[in-house]
Amino acid sequence: MAKNQYPFIFVHGMFGWGMDEGLDKKLPYWGATTGNLMEFLAENDYKGYALSVGPVSSAWDRACELYARLMGTTVDYGKAHSERHNHRRFGRTYKEPLFDGGLSDERKIHLIGHSHGGITARLLLHLLTDGDAEERAATDPNDISGLFTGGKGNWIQSITCICTPHNGTVTFDVAKKYKLLPLLEALAFNYVNVAGRMSMQTKQFFDFHLEQFGINNTPGKEDRHDFFQSKRNLAKGTDTIRDDMSGEGASTMNVQLKPFNPHPFYFSYYFNAVGKKKPEKDKLKPIKTDFTFLYLTSSLIMFDNRKKLKNGDIPYEDFANDGLVNVSSAMHPADEPFKDYDPDHVERGVWQVMPECKGDHGTAVGLFADAEKTHQFYLEMAKMLVSTETMPEPEAEAAV
Repeated sequence: MAKNQYPFIFVHGMFGWGMDEGLDKKLPYWGATTGNLMEFLAENDYKGYALSVGPVSSAWDRACELYARLMGTTVDYGKAHSERHNHRRFGRTYKEPLFDGGLSDERKIHLIGHSHGGITARLLLHLLTDGDAEERAATDPNDISGLFTGGKGNWIQSITCICTPHNGTVTFDVAKKYKLLPLLEALAFNYVNVAGRMSMQTKQFFDFHLEQFGINNTPGKEDRHDFFQSKRNLAKGTDTIRDDMSGEGASTMNVQLKPFNPHPFYFSYYFNAVGKKKPEKDKLKPIKTDFTFLYLTSSLIMFDNRKKLKNGDIPYEDFANDGLVNVSSAMHPADEPFKDYDPDHVERGVWQVMPECKGDHGTAVGLFADAEKTHQFYLEMAKMLVSTETMPEPEAEAAV
């Protein structure tokens, strides 16, 4: 019998993948070069699922895909949302829930998101809790997805965010400042449009989940658009991960995710790839990270912010980063309650910021990382999450 009554649902970040893709058998997103984390957890009697959602899609579209996968239904991106963003309302169909019965008040889940996966988890919780007024106004009550009707906020036992850009990522802002953004976007959109149409996708090696834009066929159908139309649909829209990564986009998202749900337990982990040059000198530089590319991006972030730090224009937390996300953004959403994690006083309805982890954005999921440290990190996390399952519900707490 599994140690966790409520399963762990792992949500990957940008350009990531889950257990439904063939790539996961060769190089798992969760565990990466340290081995398949889901298998390791299973060997230790923990129940976990690495779900697959759109690797470059918006948090909204990804949350809709998560809901359909969990509940065993057709992906419904929302009537109002789809019309506003000029893409299809419906995506693929999952014939059965991820586990028997799907989610309910009795069958809760722990959501664990890495990077953009954390934003996706927060949005899913919000929609389950409050639904969406615009979708309710635009949709026939007999035709609306249960995701948009609300009243399901207690289906989520906990949310754990790892290296999540709650307040946007400084990498986006630096790329925009140095005029790298248009080039990076063009490369990404062309890559997605080409790779998404290749035969490897039909073999389920890697799935972009972009049938709403017509880039790939909806599974079981032949309905993709021609190359140039699908490219225009994706590049000209505002319904991709690009718009969640900027500080402005994150601020908009944080406003959207109101009111705050006080029922679940919230945990955040941040990684720091910045260290002191010499112990006796207060000089900071990127430490040797597990992934060379992230050493370079961390250096670029620090180069841009070094003068601001020296002049006292930014705090150290904005300077420190994991190669992609600055520490202050990964700690917690700017306008939500938070505190430092205290194992003796774990609370609902407040972000519990875990102690600093050394490493980069990829270290968090085991990419070129130490296997023993990675496994211990997730075993300790699993034990902590399971401990919340025996804590009294809010109603019981209020009655005491």
